[in-house]
Amino acid sequence: MTTATTRRHERRISPVFLAILAVMAVTGWAVWTGFAASPGLAVFLFVTSAWVVSLCLHEYAHARTALYGGDITVGAKGYLTLNPLAYTHAVLSIVLPVLFVIMGGIGLPGGAVFIEQGRIRGRWKHSLVSAAGPLANVLFALVCTAPFWLGALDGVPLAFQFALAFLAFLQVTAALLNFLPVPGLDGYGVVEPWLSYKVKRQIEPYAPYGFFIVIALLFVPQINNAFFDAIDALMRALGVPELSRYCGSQLFRFWEEAPEFCRVG
Repeated sequence: MTTATTRRHERRISPVFLAILAVMAVTGWAVWTGFAASPGLAVFLFVTSAWVVSLCLHEYAHARTALYGGDITVGAKGYLTLNPLAYTHAVLSIVLPVLFVIMGGIGLPGGAVFIEQGRIRGRWKHSLVSAAGPLANVLFALVCTAPFWLGALDGVPLAFQFALAFLAFLQVTAALLNFLPVPGLDGYGVVEPWLSYKVKRQIEPYAPYGFFIVIALLFVPQINNAFFDAIDALMRALGVPELSRYCGSQLFRFWEEAPEFCRVG
């Protein structure tokens, strides 16, 4: 097998990812057309599959940027195939964020792919590798909210508007959480190359717990309110009405009865 063939194999899109993409497309069509007997179930499947797709793109963005930065091992690890099963921390990267969306309704940042930092030269490249993941969430959010900020909602079914609004909300929360300069999150990876060796050594023992500390802090009412105030401001800037996002989250939780004003179909 030649090197070129090996590289093509390493970059071939995984059938697992294509299957998830197919579920997103079919359930998105069901939401748009009202084909599903239960609109809530269709919204749940569409948003969940789209959320997993965005998580795969998040990790792919890290890996692809690392490849250009000098880490040629990401291909052999399967990171360029968009296969969620190839991630070093599949539970943190996929399972936990999906469960958190179902239980808590926010976009939880997942565990990153393993990048061999020693292969990447230059502080800017290190920062860009870390920033690439949440930037993928930002791009996904812009795509989801495009009909809103472009004023192109004519003809878009209400259920699909609600689903897009909630999906965009997940992307915005994930991006904002990920950009926090907390050890264990991508935001810290952005600033870490610019810190002194002494500071990094002092922070290092706390790195494994940063992720869980952030989650715990979200249960503090004052911090929770400030966080969601920031999210609401960003969603308004993107032209998404709070009612659309709320109704999207209510339809997503199809096992609960949605308020009358959120019902569709």
